[in-house]
Amino acid sequence: MKKYDYLIVGAGLFGAVFAREAMNRGKTCLVVDKCDHIAGNIYTKEVEGIQVHVYGAHIFHTSNKTVWEYAQKYADFNHYINTPIANYKGELYNMPFNMHTFYQMWGVTTPEAARAKIEEQRAEITGEPQNLEEQAISLVGRDIYEKLVKGYTEKQWGRSCTELPAFIIKRLPVRYTFDNNYFNDPYQGIPKEGYTAMVERLLEGADIRLNTDYLENKAELDALADTVLYTGCIDEYYGYCYGELEYRSLRFESETLDMPNYQGVAVVNYNEREVPFTRLIEHKHFNFGTQEKTVITREYPATWEKGMRPYYPVNNEKNQALFARYQALAANEDKVIFGGRLGHYKYYDMDKVIEAALALVEEEL
Repeated sequence: MKKYDYLIVGAGLFGAVFAREAMNRGKTCLVVDKCDHIAGNIYTKEVEGIQVHVYGAHIFHTSNKTVWEYAQKYADFNHYINTPIANYKGELYNMPFNMHTFYQMWGVTTPEAARAKIEEQRAEITGEPQNLEEQAISLVGRDIYEKLVKGYTEKQWGRSCTELPAFIIKRLPVRYTFDNNYFNDPYQGIPKEGYTAMVERLLEGADIRLNTDYLENKAELDALADTVLYTGCIDEYYGYCYGELEYRSLRFESETLDMPNYQGVAVVNYNEREVPFTRLIEHKHFNFGTQEKTVITREYPATWEKGMRPYYPVNNEKNQALFARYQALAANEDKVIFGGRLGHYKYYDMDKVIEAALALVEEEL
């Protein structure tokens, strides 16, 4: 006899939302994860009274009121607004590109003057942009490209902007107002108790097995449930039979400092290529902390290899064609459904994860 209605592989946000909704409909769920913790990449842990975002900054933002109200059922959100700073060789710039940035870059004080400066610099690209460098210059001009796009992007992707396809940067946000709010979404914030507490509430009532590698114990685990929701890498599920999909990975270096305030803001991007990390996070500012100590994390991009944590799918034409082949295999499955960032080979913001999980619930249940 099957013991569970659903075996959910992965205790991240997608799996947790699906489990919650399945249980709300009277279904039983077993959730397994190879990590020693729940919550996937949004895992937070408390250090010195500070909620530390262990796998990088996660700021919840959405324009979808239904998703915002759903998230608030499981967490008390603060009113954090993301206002990152860019550091280029010691010069500081506000992000995203707005009138503060243009004043810092050129000393211009009016939208008209800023627009004229960008238009003048964009003109150097006359034909269709052939690579990311040309695409970026055609959107925001050379000065902003050189200081605020080039080095950061090259570190993130591990190659020169002239070697990256133009479509990676289809547009760059440019505001001719003095507005440092990084996101346009009306609903923004971070759970006061951290994301782990939010996922704990979502998973309440489910049986959970951590430190459990599903693929190593597949036959035994499959026998326990009628249906499997798999949120791991789709190519790994199929034994990489068509080859490996590409990802970018990250490495984090954290330290606790005996001072109340290190950089005065949660996120500072380091934009020159010579600095090996892309950004430095000071976690206490996500929750307006006043603790005596502070925790900082440097974030280093890395080429993904098997055994590393995959973060960003490389959604170029080659990988999309490969993913389509795996999708065709998935379409023939009776008892297995795929979901989440790795199962869908798609970069999802957290609100889109919830949207996609709720959509799957409607389809499945």
